[in-house]
Amino acid sequence: MGDRGGAGGSRRRRTASRPSSQGGGGPAEEEVRDVGPGGDAPAPAPAAKDENRDSDVGSGPWDLRCHRLQDSLFSSDSGFSNYRGILNWCVVMLILSNARLFLENLIKYGILVDPIQVVSLFLKDPYSWPALCLVIVANVFAVAAFQVEKRLAAGALTEQAGLLLHVVNLATILCFPAAVALLLESITPVGSVLALTVHTILFLKLVSYRDVNLWCRERRGKAKAKAASAGKKANGAAAQHTVSYPDNLTYRDLYYFLLAPTLCYELNFPRSPRIRKRFLLRRLLEMLFLTQLQVGLIQQWMVPTIQNSMKPFKDMDYSRIIERLLKLAVPNHLIWLIFFYWFFHSCMNAVAELMQFGDREFYRDWWNSESVTYFWQNWNIPVHKWCLRHFYKPMLRRGSSKWVASTGVFFASAFFHEYLVSIPLHMFRLWAFTGMMAQIPLAWIVSRFFQGNYGNAAVWLTLIIGQPVAVLMYVHDYYVLNYEAPVAGA
Repeated sequence: MGDRGGAGGSRRRRTASRPSSQGGGGPAEEEVRDVGPGGDAPAPAPAAKDENRDSDVGSGPWDLRCHRLQDSLFSSDSGFSNYRGILNWCVVMLILSNARLFLENLIKYGILVDPIQVVSLFLKDPYSWPALCLVIVANVFAVAAFQVEKRLAAGALTEQAGLLLHVVNLATILCFPAAVALLLESITPVGSVLALTVHTILFLKLVSYRDVNLWCRERRGKAKAKAASAGKKANGAAAQHTVSYPDNLTYRDLYYFLLAPTLCYELNFPRSPRIRKRFLLRRLLEMLFLTQLQVGLIQQWMVPTIQNSMKPFKDMDYSRIIERLLKLAVPNHLIWLIFFYWFFHSCMNAVAELMQFGDREFYRDWWNSESVTYFWQNWNIPVHKWCLRHFYKPMLRRGSSKWVASTGVFFASAFFHEYLVSIPLHMFRLWAFTGMMAQIPLAWIVSRFFQGNYGNAAVWLTLIIGQPVAVLMYVHDYYVLNYEAPVAGA
């Protein structure tokens, strides 16, 4: 036996049994070794090299084994998560389906895009610019709040008197443009929305401006010793350009805050080191392109669909109403997504870059929302931070429960949604208010009965279907009020 394994020529020794001819049925394996002239069996080649050489039968010790314990890729236990190809397929199918709708729209209606017509949405009379005048007048309220804070810091006003003046100023910010929009016939609905939006943003900013300065005064009044030590630290850190109260009460600081892409005031905002010109140019080009795209989609796609929806509403043809609603859902949702990117990414980043504003978290991953609450907390971060800082937490400190505080936040949001819609349209139907308040039971239903991907699908469904319902409601009521009523009266 020793001689055979020694000087004899190279031989093959086979161990175990031969695999079944029916295709790898049994557990037995066949191990093949090449024995050299000296009888020493060389070490098997690394398995990593043999895995890609399935055709070479005698290349390694595991070449005849082709099965192992594993799950299918679509199984949740497989741990596989790279579905990029399927996502690309969805995008291609979406483009093709919408291309068909686009061609169908062009064949049926022709080209409806008219950039000149957009001007008429803002102006009825080329010599009358009421919306722009309202925007300019907003500076009066900002300066009034600044002067009140200056006198409070100097001790010329009591806190009670300062609070009264702030309340009157804030109430006027909301009431004055609303009265102008309702009484002045030369202002257009779109111009009213623009003016009311500016005044609403100013209202929220001045509430934060007043609160933060009040907190600074309270901190200074409650602990004078700590304020003195903090003053020394601030003086020592003067080289770092930090500002302490009341040195922040300047017009430069006020207007930086009013123009900054945030609703929450701070004495020292985080600042970026420089203005990136290429980044700014990309954002500006996005703003220009996406503005034209939104206008084109509204004129070419949404307006004909809305006009064709009036007759089914008038006849109360529910099947046709549902069909119109589903047809409107696609362009409405697409325009909303474009608007989100245009405003929260392009516009706000462009403003932040110009002002070297460092905090660029204008949104989080709301598209992964598995609950309605998560969506509202992450799709509009500036408003969420303001509600949390100046509404939700103060209510908790006053003894309110979390449910009451959350309901109060939704109530305030519902009020401003209705404020920005009903006043420009000169009608009060409370559809926007009802839609926002309906988010409270909807959030409970989704969190209670839908989890994970099902919850995310439920959130997307509410976004896609909910908005067109409100749009059709307002358009129908506006059409009946402004077009059918005069004809009936005549």
